[in-house]
Amino acid sequence: MSAGTAPGIYDNPTTYTMKILHTSDWHLGQSLFNYDRTEEQSAMLEQMVCLVREHQPDVFLLSGDIFDTTQPSAATQRLFVNAIVNIHETRPGMAIVCTAGNHDSASRHEVFRQPWLNLNVHSIGRLDRDNPSGHIIRIEGTGYVVALPYCYERNIPQDFCQQLLDEVARENKAQLPVVMMAHTTLERSDLRGHMTHAGITIGGIETMTLEQVGRGYDYLALGHIHHAQWVRGTSQRARYCGSPLQVSFDEDYEHSVSIVDIDAHHGKPLLHTIPIHSPRPLVTLPPQGYASWEKAMQMLADFPQDNPAYIRLNISHESTLPPDATNEASRAVQAKQCRLCIINRERREAGTGTQETFSIQEFRQESPLEIACMYARQHGYVFDKDTIKLFNEAVNLVNEE
Repeated sequence: MSAGTAPGIYDNPTTYTMKILHTSDWHLGQSLFNYDRTEEQSAMLEQMVCLVREHQPDVFLLSGDIFDTTQPSAATQRLFVNAIVNIHETRPGMAIVCTAGNHDSASRHEVFRQPWLNLNVHSIGRLDRDNPSGHIIRIEGTGYVVALPYCYERNIPQDFCQQLLDEVARENKAQLPVVMMAHTTLERSDLRGHMTHAGITIGGIETMTLEQVGRGYDYLALGHIHHAQWVRGTSQRARYCGSPLQVSFDEDYEHSVSIVDIDAHHGKPLLHTIPIHSPRPLVTLPPQGYASWEKAMQMLADFPQDNPAYIRLNISHESTLPPDATNEASRAVQAKQCRLCIINRERREAGTGTQETFSIQEFRQESPLEIACMYARQHGYVFDKDTIKLFNEAVNLVNEE
């Protein structure tokens, strides 16, 4: 029995009509604090091929955010294309359905829609209001997939989803399983990992209600939220499979794919989650809360030399960090395989345990460089020496004018 299998699921002699591999939010091409992540992404894609070979699904669903940006590099696009070709060649009769997420280019999906069909790959880039039936993918003898790209309350026509499901219901005389897929945020979702410590949403969060996605599906294969979960109030029919890799340090939960079996229309989906291994995990020191600079440096010194993790230091202090904090931390890991990404500083008011809130006056007292560095860190970037030099030169030019 594979890791993550619920006891007894595959002891049942029932022959399932539809077996689904559900994944989403690959974010190919993402870099982490200027570190290239092709190594981890390639390892993840190899695991996808192995899972298809092992579990032999009828349908492979990729529910959006294939890429991390709407303009991925040529190398990143090759990584994706090669992966899909390998997945297809591993199981040629399997239908592959890919939808665009908010990080993807809808037009890029649409341009290659027709060529992909030669490999039984269905690519859905945008909502087609003129031809809604184009969102219905019929898999002969297996079931139906109603595929929606990134959608939210303001960009989807009223009753659009229900009309598609009603069309399937009229056609589905054999009572085959009906799957809907969408890249969206459903109400009642757990947004952990999509929220910053300040409560600011990341990645474009606009919710849809359960009523808006309609009724009549057996399984709703969701993407957009990176934390794997059943959506509350759906009787375990609407699920986020989660991202297969950590995209940020705040995603401190297991990352996996979902294998789902459905025997017939109105049948109960049976879930089998499979963890995805990353050769470079994201590790926060300390694992919980914040530490003093001295304790954090000791944790770095004690960190295993052969662990190739990305490291975030969570520092709690009332005074400023040492002037050469970044260099000091970098020296501590110089002989190790880990990669120091960020020193995450919890600013505190003197004598209290509460997080500091900047007033306008206090904000004005920060230098332009300090403000720019804070902004960059929040968005996953670190200024190197050349960037700092250019920034200071630009500030000086502005001051001279």
